[in-house]
Amino acid sequence: MSTAVVARLDSLGDVLITGPAVRAVSAAHDRVVFLAGPRGSAAAELLPGVDRVVRWSAGWVDFDAGPVTAEAVTELIGTLAAERAEALLIFTSFHQSPLPLALIGRMAGVGWIGAICTDYPGRLLDLRHPDPGDVPEPLRALSLAQAAGWQLPSGDEGRLRVKPLPGPAGPLQAALRGGDYVAFHPGAAVPARRPSAAKSAELVYALARAGHHVVVTGTAADRELTSRVSGGAATDLGGRTTLAELGAVFAGARAVVAPNTGPAHLAAAVGAPVVSLFAPVVPAGRWSPYGVPVVLCGDQTAPCRGSRARTCPVAGHPCLDGIAADDVVAAVAQIESRGAA
Repeated sequence: MSTAVVARLDSLGDVLITGPAVRAVSAAHDRVVFLAGPRGSAAAELLPGVDRVVRWSAGWVDFDAGPVTAEAVTELIGTLAAERAEALLIFTSFHQSPLPLALIGRMAGVGWIGAICTDYPGRLLDLRHPDPGDVPEPLRALSLAQAAGWQLPSGDEGRLRVKPLPGPAGPLQAALRGGDYVAFHPGAAVPARRPSAAKSAELVYALARAGHHVVVTGTAADRELTSRVSGGAATDLGGRTTLAELGAVFAGARAVVAPNTGPAHLAAAVGAPVVSLFAPVVPAGRWSPYGVPVVLCGDQTAPCRGSRARTCPVAGHPCLDGIAADDVVAAVAQIESRGAA
């Protein structure tokens, strides 16, 4: 039985965008193990083609990881060695290095290791794939799998996907009022990538005033935010869904309105059209939701453009807080008309 390990060690959205590449790896192997960080492991569980998820926090990738210790590295070496994998494919963003994990893979006895890498890898990589440049992140990851000789199965269009999800049930189903709704997700792990709570509340109110039933989604940690944003105008689902249930909520929505965050990629993975409140701290051409109808809102020429800032460096957060509520209402109408066409 052939086993491949694929790795993406950062967050939910970063894991979801590897989906097409993972399916290509799965088509060529009997078993796929996904090595994920703590913020991305739940997403890895949802990817078609993944048979097992191993969770490990990498101090050179995860911004809130603890120290890199000999004990933790030794444990990962043992875990990888026990898998007896014939290949390790390391997915990264352009600013990350695959080489620390490649070294660990070598110490675990993995016979073949591939990654996109601009630094000289010595003997750490068998496949040093050049950076494909300014392409959507799912295609960047897929290019690595294809360079290894692994192709998507026939009929697979290469879109983001998740495993079949059960539909909303019980109180969650009741909150959705029969399924005619717009989902609004105000949160993002990186502060610079989300509108202020006041702006999100304004947008939700405008959507409700335009006649939409709006449901506001978020994690348990987002409950204060979702409560403020929903106000009396929308249904507050903050902290009321698992990741799979959130995917089911998005799948039933007429549109999902969200900033550049993992749930926006989850929306794309379930086929939902997305109104993307996109801060230009990273390029929209790479990171906007992939493979579904998208309307981009936000000033893509703002001074923060390309800065990769985690906290907005411009007073007033103009790229997102400057979005007009009427523009978001129009974007939802536009994206709904595309779906009806």
